[in-house]
Amino acid sequence: MDLRDLRYFETIAELEHIGQATERLHRTQPALTSCIRRLEAECGAPLFEKSGRGIRLTAAGQVLLKWAQRLRFDAEDAKREIADMALGLSGHIRLGIVPTAAQFLLPQAARQLMAQAPEVTLRTVVGLVDTLRPQLQSGAIDLLVGTEGPDEPGYISQVLTSDTIVVAASAEHEIHRIQPGLRDLTAYRWVLQPPGAPTRDWLDHTFDRKRLPRPRVQVESTMLLMLPALIAETKLLSFISRHHLESTHAASRLREVPIKETTMTRRLVVTYREKSYVAPAARLLIDLLSSAAVSD
Repeated sequence: MDLRDLRYFETIAELEHIGQATERLHRTQPALTSCIRRLEAECGAPLFEKSGRGIRLTAAGQVLLKWAQRLRFDAEDAKREIADMALGLSGHIRLGIVPTAAQFLLPQAARQLMAQAPEVTLRTVVGLVDTLRPQLQSGAIDLLVGTEGPDEPGYISQVLTSDTIVVAASAEHEIHRIQPGLRDLTAYRWVLQPPGAPTRDWLDHTFDRKRLPRPRVQVESTMLLMLPALIAETKLLSFISRHHLESTHAASRLREVPIKETTMTRRLVVTYREKSYVAPAARLLIDLLSSAAVSD
């Protein structure tokens, strides 16, 4: 099979539309149609079927996509490994990282990386795990630093540190005048991430299990790093990493609302594809992130 045909096939499979693929790939529609026909002739099975105004992969197409991605990863990894033999601790690292780790682990690790490997360049994408994982799967990023999830075949995860999520409020909030229980939290309004975010879902289910109303959300934000500033300036409660409460800037402005039922412990891990080439610079960054987690 021609590697170029397979790259075109990946793009068509992603977009599920030949017309859109022609625009991205700067190729004509007949050229891409011929590409599909060649691959179907080699595979002996149809790779796409019509779906509304577009197309979608058949079962055979899904199998080919898996192997096409693996071949692309292998080809790219081979070029990177050969280049690294001459460059040593150099090259480019593409890192996906969740906001808490980006704020509390990455700065120290990046500082040490620049000191030990000054020729390395680093591209970071900050987001939630559910948006970063597809980028790891597609090869758009090399490493993912995020919260631990179920083991997934084809990936290796290394634990960096534990992270505790707690209810917090302004240091001047009236809730600190009592010893609150879970039911008391239902009397206040909150600033939280949208439903679907792991911490938001965990908190909602905590109230569900006790047959209590879910938190009344007055402000919803996807920007985790904005939450400490918001609760410091308002009478809203939130659900944030204990790291934020311990930071120098927030220590005098925020306080934890200590309730056992709303204390969530999770682990931060760094994940990469099992059979992918991990460059020396990327391995160094993993070690530095682990060291930053220990010293944090």
